[in-house]
Amino acid sequence: MTAGSRGDVAPYTGLGHGIACAGHEVTLVTHRRFEPLARSAGMGFHTLPMDPYAELHSERGLALHRSATGAGKLARMLHMAREHAGPVAEELLKAGQESDMLLLGGTVAPLGQVVAEGLALPALGVYLQPLAPTREFPPPVLGVRSWGAAGNRQAAHLVNASLDLVFAAAVKDLRARLALPPAGPRAVRRAREACEWPVQHGFSPQVVPRPRDWRPGLDVAGYWWPYDPPGSELPRPLADFLAAGPPPVFVGLGSATVPDPDRLSRTVVTALRAAGLRGVIQSGWAGLAAEGDDMLTVGELPHAAVFPHMAAVVHHAGAGTTAAALRAGVPAVPVPIQFDASFWASRLIALGVAPRSVPLRGLTAGALATALTRAVSLPAYRDRARSLASRLRAEDGVAPVAAAVAAAATAG
Repeated sequence: MTAGSRGDVAPYTGLGHGIACAGHEVTLVTHRRFEPLARSAGMGFHTLPMDPYAELHSERGLALHRSATGAGKLARMLHMAREHAGPVAEELLKAGQESDMLLLGGTVAPLGQVVAEGLALPALGVYLQPLAPTREFPPPVLGVRSWGAAGNRQAAHLVNASLDLVFAAAVKDLRARLALPPAGPRAVRRAREACEWPVQHGFSPQVVPRPRDWRPGLDVAGYWWPYDPPGSELPRPLADFLAAGPPPVFVGLGSATVPDPDRLSRTVVTALRAAGLRGVIQSGWAGLAAEGDDMLTVGELPHAAVFPHMAAVVHHAGAGTTAAALRAGVPAVPVPIQFDASFWASRLIALGVAPRSVPLRGLTAGALATALTRAVSLPAYRDRARSLASRLRAEDGVAPVAAAVAAAATAG
């Protein structure tokens, strides 16, 4: 069960496919837009309401860009999410009634846990970001500014309390429908922490080591790679473009939106040409485009097939795209836009696979060109990227989750 943009969904296709290969029937519960991803991975599908693309391109969705701080963007997003909580809870309950176990993404966990409790189902958290409070870093959704050990933990508690407010009314109604004792999201959260409710995190401990002050039950499994059907080939225009010159730079912002796509597209092209680089520009939800013999505009493509052919990847530093670039072993130039992007961008820099971050707010062609030149021309970035990619590919992030599902099936 998950909700959000493509980056909140795609990793679960690989996770679900792996669990299905172990002999279980798996259903992906998320927005209708992502049904083809589930079907191609051999998974069943249950629809959640709301189209995230339409929501992010609405007037209030685009208003996210008017907030200059992570806290401001988070407040706007939580306001948007609150009105959808009730309808989402209804569909989660329907899906739960057809299930034997629930795997809950972080975006729907407060509701999914009530469903699991009311239906007496085993449940496991499968999170793509580190959400539990820790002294070691601040809450990823607020960016990378550290408030010190105590401040980082307190900030995370405040973020979680804000999330509780989003789901408060829906949790109350859902608990009443399931004849559960009255309890708000905060009480439910404390109860699961007290019983050490298990959560597996779908990122590598080599990218974000497990915080030393996390409670038992919070584990880092490794990446869940999106499922890509075997035998898929690159589109002919892209294959021809790759063969026509040196490795290009991929530029894509995934499911992120931008205030002025045309202006950003011109800035990107100017930067690439100033650095003497060809470009593959993914239109994505931002609507980027470029023209010229040295530029190619593409639509949705599997990152695993495309990124290894690139000289570098410019991306919005979403969790999924960050993982895909790391897996490919190519340098990156992160362009963080909102929420946890600054957190993942900071990890790329700390790992030595990105020279610097170039945030969207205030991005210039000169700054992007300089970062690209360093990423492509200095061998150390590619060497570190290749070394890390080799270690990441040796991990099996699906195995701990599959083992938990098998244990639940045996117990049941």
